[in-house]
Amino acid sequence: MTYEALFEHIQQKQSYLCVGLDTDLRKVPAHLHREPDPIFAFNRQIIDATADYCVAYKPNVAFYEALGPRGWESLQKTVEYIPKTYFTIADAKRGDIGNTSGLYARTFFDASSSGLDFDAVTVAPYMGRDSVTPFLDFEGKWVILLALTSNVGSDDFQRLPTPEGTLYEQVLRTSQTWAGPDRLMYVVGATQADALQQIRQLVPEHFLLVPGVGAQGGSLEEVSRYGMNRSCGLLVNASRSIIYASAGPDFAEKARQEAQVLQLEMARYLEKYLG
Repeated sequence: MTYEALFEHIQQKQSYLCVGLDTDLRKVPAHLHREPDPIFAFNRQIIDATADYCVAYKPNVAFYEALGPRGWESLQKTVEYIPKTYFTIADAKRGDIGNTSGLYARTFFDASSSGLDFDAVTVAPYMGRDSVTPFLDFEGKWVILLALTSNVGSDDFQRLPTPEGTLYEQVLRTSQTWAGPDRLMYVVGATQADALQQIRQLVPEHFLLVPGVGAQGGSLEEVSRYGMNRSCGLLVNASRSIIYASAGPDFAEKARQEAQVLQLEMARYLEKYLG
């Protein structure tokens, strides 16, 4: 998926919603536990229910790894089920020395090796350039670097001062020498909306993956006002507020309703800020 194709999909859908598939077996509705693969059965119905209102899906890999081999099988079936017109993100937060990162990249980008073929993977940048560039060696694939996250402990390190600004600002500046906006995105938590204006000055053209809207309390209005650029430049993720909108047999219908509410709000902001 190219930068231009992603923006075109956003315009067509009037949405920059990413649905997070943080599928916890303990929260899957009871009636699905009779299925041979409850995780995939749940994901399939969530995808079918929300596809009209989103442009991307983001499985959080930890929820699948925790189940061992059967979890990886559920993840593979899920990725294969998502239509190719949707941007797919492996929320894996990998990052290691170069040869190890190369293997992680094969895991998520090389279907002939692992069976998985994501468009993008989240990567931790704090081991530096050689821990990130192996992911960029895969043509047409994206790296989404952690920049300023929404968790409580993010201030422990990410806002520490350096001679050239805070640590996360240094990550934004330095990483732009590794790849351009067509290959590199950044994670910026929705609860960090106060920093979005400064972030946009540092990375005016890049897409931002913004988690934290919905269950974590981030403001979609603030994210859109401060974070949108001329190509939208936002993928706003909602996970729990959509996929766990109901714990009953109507879970897919309720998920669809939640996704539609966000899409309608996003359409208003696209009209307001992009015209």
